[in-house]
Amino acid sequence: MKIKVNGKEKKIELGNEQALLSIILEFLGYKQNTVVVEVNNLIINSKKWDNEIIKEGDSLEIVSIVGGG
Repeated sequence: MKIKVNGKEKKIELGNEQALLSIILEFLGYKQNTVVVEVNNLIINSKKWDNEIIKEGDSLEIVSIVGGG
């Protein structure tokens, strides 16, 4: 499946797993408690990531949360 992640096309091979947002983020190497995710211009609450199905051609914007002072 091909999706866009932060403006770049990515090919995702999940085998038999369903393309849930939580699984896609793990596949891409993101830690779920450190990012905010927008799917097709809609911010998805992290509580819904296990139910959000990503489809061919979807666009994800992933922003990492960084602490500092």
